[in-house]
Amino acid sequence: MVIDLFYKLNRKRTKLDKKGIDTGDKPIMTKCPSCKKMLYTKELEKSVYVCPNCDYHFPVTSQERMKVLFDEGTEIRLFDTITSRNPLDFPNYMSKLEKDKEIADLNEAVRVGHGKIDGVDVVIATMDTRIRMGSMGSAVGEILARAFNYATEKKLPVIVFTASGGARMQEGILSLMQMAKVSVAIERHSNAGLLYIAYMTHPTTGGVSASFASVGDINLAEKGALIGFAGRRVIEETIREKLPDDFQTAEFLLEHGQLDRVVNRKEMRITLSNILKLHCNGVKVDGV
Repeated sequence: MVIDLFYKLNRKRTKLDKKGIDTGDKPIMTKCPSCKKMLYTKELEKSVYVCPNCDYHFPVTSQERMKVLFDEGTEIRLFDTITSRNPLDFPNYMSKLEKDKEIADLNEAVRVGHGKIDGVDVVIATMDTRIRMGSMGSAVGEILARAFNYATEKKLPVIVFTASGGARMQEGILSLMQMAKVSVAIERHSNAGLLYIAYMTHPTTGGVSASFASVGDINLAEKGALIGFAGRRVIEETIREKLPDDFQTAEFLLEHGQLDRVVNRKEMRITLSNILKLHCNGVKVDGV
C-alpha cells in the first residue's frame, strides 16, 4: 500500500504542458506490471526497459528504440514529413490522428532512420503503437516502401521493428493495398542481394503480421511478444478447439519454426550488430 501510494505521488509530479502532454519528467519509481516490484526508473532505462526481476519487457517508443540502436550522432531521419489523409471521410479520424501525433511527436506510426550500428550502415524502421495502435494506413505503407527503395538504391540492409494492430480500418481497402506495396519493395531489395531483418515486437498482428513482418531473410522477435493474424477467441470459435496457453507468443512461433530467434531486448543491439557484421563484412563474431 505504501509503495503503491509512493508510485502514485510520483506519477502526479510528472510535468505536463498546457495540452496535457508529458514534457519529459518521469517518476522516480516505476512499478512492473508483471512482478509488481518497484524499480528505479533511471535503472530501468539503463536496462532498455526490461525488468531486472522478472524479465518483463516494458513497451518502448520508436524514439527510445532508435536511441539504443544507432551509434550516437549517426541517425539521419527519413520520410518524416509523410502523414495520412482521410480518403474515406471517416468521422473524427483526423482529429484523433492529430492528437496521437502530438503525444508521440511523430507524423505517422512508423519512424525511419539511416545510421550506423557499430559502424555498419543500416536503415531502420520502427513502428510506434502510440499512433492509432501502430496501424498500417496509406502513409505507413508509403514510408516503408520508400525506406526499402532508399536502401536498395544505397545498397544497405534494412531492419523493421513491427508493433501494430494491423491494417487501419479508417482507410478501408487502401490500407490493405499497403501489404502488397511494401512486399513488392522488399522483393526488389531482396533481388539486389540485400539483407532484410524482420524484428517482431509486442504486438504484431493482422495485415502487418501477414505481410512484411513475416518475410525477412532473418526473422527475429522480442521475448514475450504477441504475434498472430486473427484473435485467439475468433480462432477458437472457428476451429472449435481450445488453443495452447502460449499460442501466438514469440516462443510458440520459435518452437514451430516460424522464427529464427527470440531475443531479449538487452541483447537486441549486440545481436543485430553481429548479424550485420557477418552479412556486410564477412567477419566471424561470437554469439550468432
